[in-house]
Amino acid sequence: MSLAWRLALRDLRRGGRGLLLLALCLFLGTAALAGIGSLSASMIAALDAQGRRMLGGDLEMRVSQRRATVEETAAFAATGRVSETVTMRAMAEPAGGGTPALIDLKGVDARWPLVGALTMARGARPRGAQVAVAPALADRLGLRVGDALRVGSARLTVSGVIADEPDALGEGFSLGPRAIVDLAGLDATGIVQPGSLYAARYRIALPGGSDAAAIGERLERRFPSAGWSARTTDRAAGGLRRGIAQLGQFLLLVGLAALAIAGVGVGSGVAGYLAGKTRIIATLKVLGARSTTIAAMFLAQLGLVAAAGIAAGLALGVAVPWLVAGVAGGALPVMPRLAIYPVPLATAAALGLLVALLFALPALARARAIPAATLLRDALAERRVPTWRVAAAMLALLAALVALAVLTAADRLLALGFVGAVAVLVLLLWLIGLGIRRALAALPRPRRPLLRLALANLHRPGAQTDRLVVALGLGFSLFVALAAIDTSLGAAMTGTAPAKAPRFFAIDLQPDDAAAFRRAVAAAAPAARIETTPSLRGSIVALGNRRVADMKTLPEGAWVLRGDRTITWAATVPPRNEIVAGRWWPRDYRGPPLVSIEDRAAQALGLKIGDEITVAVLGVDVRARIAALRRIDWSGLGLNFAIVFSPGLIEEAPHALLAGVYAPPASDGAVSRAVATALPSVTMIRVGDVIGQIGELLGKVALAVRVAAAVTVAAGIAVLVGAVAASARERRADAVILKLVGARRAQVLGVQAIEYALLAAVLTGVALAVGAGAAWYVVTRVFALPWAPDWATIAATIAASVAVTIAVGVLGNIGTLRVRPAEALRAG
Repeated sequence: MSLAWRLALRDLRRGGRGLLLLALCLFLGTAALAGIGSLSASMIAALDAQGRRMLGGDLEMRVSQRRATVEETAAFAATGRVSETVTMRAMAEPAGGGTPALIDLKGVDARWPLVGALTMARGARPRGAQVAVAPALADRLGLRVGDALRVGSARLTVSGVIADEPDALGEGFSLGPRAIVDLAGLDATGIVQPGSLYAARYRIALPGGSDAAAIGERLERRFPSAGWSARTTDRAAGGLRRGIAQLGQFLLLVGLAALAIAGVGVGSGVAGYLAGKTRIIATLKVLGARSTTIAAMFLAQLGLVAAAGIAAGLALGVAVPWLVAGVAGGALPVMPRLAIYPVPLATAAALGLLVALLFALPALARARAIPAATLLRDALAERRVPTWRVAAAMLALLAALVALAVLTAADRLLALGFVGAVAVLVLLLWLIGLGIRRALAALPRPRRPLLRLALANLHRPGAQTDRLVVALGLGFSLFVALAAIDTSLGAAMTGTAPAKAPRFFAIDLQPDDAAAFRRAVAAAAPAARIETTPSLRGSIVALGNRRVADMKTLPEGAWVLRGDRTITWAATVPPRNEIVAGRWWPRDYRGPPLVSIEDRAAQALGLKIGDEITVAVLGVDVRARIAALRRIDWSGLGLNFAIVFSPGLIEEAPHALLAGVYAPPASDGAVSRAVATALPSVTMIRVGDVIGQIGELLGKVALAVRVAAAVTVAAGIAVLVGAVAASARERRADAVILKLVGARRAQVLGVQAIEYALLAAVLTGVALAVGAGAAWYVVTRVFALPWAPDWATIAATIAASVAVTIAVGVLGNIGTLRVRPAEALRAG
């Protein structure tokens, strides 16, 4: 080994530049995985570190559409210090007049916040008939400290502008800017009515050493039908945590794809490097070197260069959280916790090393088998099938690679499917490459010399066709997939509400005020159409006889079990709904409760016709039998409900009405002002504002996809460079022969252009099919968005990929034109 090390270091100093491609490919792949993993880990760590602050305590007890009773409040107080908050949506309007604005209103008691502090940019904490407003609301309505603001039936004075609200992130998605009042101020607004949509939260600061999860379960069991849901610090900002994990998982899969493409580049680079060492290997064997010594020598070289590339990639990966925090920290939902995270770094390093060994092993085996007689002749090396030992080692490396990629993934089933799909695609592309070689060898020779030479280059002995097909096929497919995902996200981000969507949703509309509401809307927009339906909040607490609280993990896609949902009842099938299983109940049905469930939610829960579910509504458990499953058209953004009850028992619960207002866009301001004047307690949610917030979120996701795409593009270009370098020796010989028979430089380069253009043309169809299929799955299944790719952009992406392929292939062979015939003959 000492001799192998000395030879390796000496040769590396003299001619190690040929391994720069190996280092570059591993750097790109490792940096992508390490950077994505470190950023995800830093954001999850930030959520963990701020969990108590975001939750507002050690334990949160939450209930909808009511506040705690005296008995419940006493039970909470017996466990620790308690703070009460009430949140709901409302409308705010400057007292001097103007267009009302949707706000997220929060009423707090004197003990809030138990953890952290409310920081004011200007002014002071609100008390009594005062309100503190978020900067966005102050800017929108032109508010200053001391101005008057009307919320509901109360006239409130702006006490200050909020700088930081400690538990805001833990309360989830908000449709409007925050406004904070104390509980007396909330009562003064008069907007909390029977059936109003609001949530009461009771944050509890427990004594040291308390088991928050056990206390929460005990309180839920003490009031089993009251609709309480307990949450501990590890579940604070649960939706954000799931979103970060899902996006991180998707980007890690993109990083794995980039690493796979880089692996092909590793194979090409190593093959080209070792091909240039043929005479050195033969000379060493003539001098008595054993094959094991030669293999150890080149393995040491590859190990040193691979380690350098992986180390550089890890260094960049470590820096990614700092770079993102410095460049785009304000756009992130939570600032990363800046530290070094060993797990994603170790995973990225191990994956990079396994990929390097897997793709370099065949070239090493071929180099080890070079005979000493190569010094006496310069024949092309015969393509050999790997020995059983090499094949067994490659299978072991592949198994370790798959196991590591799957076991370290958050969604192991998705990761396994992705790795399996990539493996199938690589095999398919390799078979296509072999098929191209055999088909071209069997075709009659074209009469045009340039075309004949280009086709011969693709099927002659030693051709890189199968490797090029795998590299280009993977790269093209990934480029198409990323372009389709990006344009679908862009369509969802920039698209406006469909023409059939309502302009407003009205919430907290009391049944007795329905007529007044219609008159107010009609006065502002005579052509408006109004659709109303009763609504109240409820949560599924049992599937059959199995309590949801007893489930350790929720089924995949069981969003309907997370928290409470808006439910309704109807005598007939609601608009935009289609029965796909079972039958709807008669219009005059008054029997035991029946329920209809959205078909995809039922599928996720394993429910079928005749099964029973229990829904907690205002502290009462309502057990109902599933009578029908519905397919809902969500695209129209109308009033749709996943859970619809039959009329009867459910109607007795206090409830409000939801209304959809279909009016001309020009009447938005007039409708909003008319309703605010006539019914101050009714909240109007403009659909365009909701779409704008969703679009902003999707824009951040699209930016992350583009950054990941940039890494894959760089890896694809590196692979092309490697493929060109691997065939440099044969290209030099071709160029010399062609120049000797009188070929011009343009003709020599034209042969290369035709060769790469033919390969790109064959792979375009494969890339479109594979890339579009993968993108469709990600957009519709992972992101749950409409499939709306821009085919013009995808076509431009394919065209650009083809152009880059041809350009790299041609430019990479310009150096062969400078080789003099005498020099080439001496080298031969």
